[in-house]
Amino acid sequence: MVLPNTKAFTDKIHLLPRYRRSDLTADDVREAREYIAAYWPKLTRYHPKDDDSLLGLPKPYLVPAHEEGHEFDFNELYYWDSYFMVQGLLDEEHKKLVQGILDDLIDLFERFGIIPNASRTYLMGRSQPPLLTSFILDVYKTYEPGKTWLKKGIKVAQSEYETVWLGNVKPNARLVYEGLSRYYDVNYHQDLAEAESGWDLNPRFNHHALNYLPVDLNSLLYKYERDFSYVANLLGDKKTAAKWDRLSHQRRMTMNKLMWSDLRGLYYDYNYVKKTRGSVASLAAYYPMWAGAASEKQAARLVNSLKKFEKKGGLSTTDAPQVGQLVPGAVPTQWAYPNGWAPLHFIVVKGLQHYGYHEDARRIGLKWLKTNLDWFNKHGVFLEKYNVAQPGKPPAKGLYPSQTGFGWTNSVFEHFCQEFIDERG
Repeated sequence: MVLPNTKAFTDKIHLLPRYRRSDLTADDVREAREYIAAYWPKLTRYHPKDDDSLLGLPKPYLVPAHEEGHEFDFNELYYWDSYFMVQGLLDEEHKKLVQGILDDLIDLFERFGIIPNASRTYLMGRSQPPLLTSFILDVYKTYEPGKTWLKKGIKVAQSEYETVWLGNVKPNARLVYEGLSRYYDVNYHQDLAEAESGWDLNPRFNHHALNYLPVDLNSLLYKYERDFSYVANLLGDKKTAAKWDRLSHQRRMTMNKLMWSDLRGLYYDYNYVKKTRGSVASLAAYYPMWAGAASEKQAARLVNSLKKFEKKGGLSTTDAPQVGQLVPGAVPTQWAYPNGWAPLHFIVVKGLQHYGYHEDARRIGLKWLKTNLDWFNKHGVFLEKYNVAQPGKPPAKGLYPSQTGFGWTNSVFEHFCQEFIDERG
């Protein structure tokens, strides 16, 4: 398989209007960045021993949010939150914390055979979107701990890949159709399986997550396979690298067959029970760009399709309100229009950069920064999500209370500042 050559895409035609570079300056974001830097100690926890339902972890870690006196408090480490929370902390100052969080995730897998949704006994029936290889390689490339360290970490990730994500019987019955996997929960409950996606709740699965092959999950597993190949090549094991190349190629072909709509220029989740693609257009479609699974032609179509999601304040999680969202008393779907989320902006921006659409990435990154910054300047806090259709209004509510001071929002804000204002990217 020929993977996209990033360098070859540096002169892409800009399919959407440019965002002026001068719209935000270092002075504009200074106070917000100082607030974020001072906030990390509030999100740092250290619990080396099991305590009631809270699992002990060997190193300090970050929790998603902290608000004094808030009824919905965090003390546990979350899997996919942790990956996005370190993206603005990949520097020497935070080296010990970043490496410690990765150590904690590995410790959870070695102890329980799964990286649970979070480090609580009652959250061990499911995991969260698998980002372990990406975390390992970010640490490896940033801090250069050596190939022996890398080999050990990747071995754990391979065990997670095989045990959890390719498991086909309870407690890990995820591999279900044509070599692709689904989100799952040991209780075999649809909404709990949906919670494993991190998008709790959303309209993509119509409350039948167990019936769907999600495009984001299988893109993440494709990324695992590509990362395993990369590491095998790095370690001089060409035979093993070739095995992973074959597996990733097969996954990519199957995803294209089942999930890609050439008519709409997007990937969709696949309902393997009904043998049909889902109908909800969402930013999950951009995970194949982040993972490098899209062809050059598909990437161009996906960039053109950004207009479905791009609003005044950034990218909406889905392209439009769903009928169910408009019905009084319906279950709230906060991972949907009009809400925008930091991790999804990170995924889309990185996917655009991967294929050389740097001006589109910059425009979206700056638009997201401005939405975050305007809210901070007015209210003095960062939110877990934003209303990107009407940025001055609060986001649509979810099943649990809205959070402030949010870890992944803070970190992605800092990361985008580094890339698009400091020009480190």
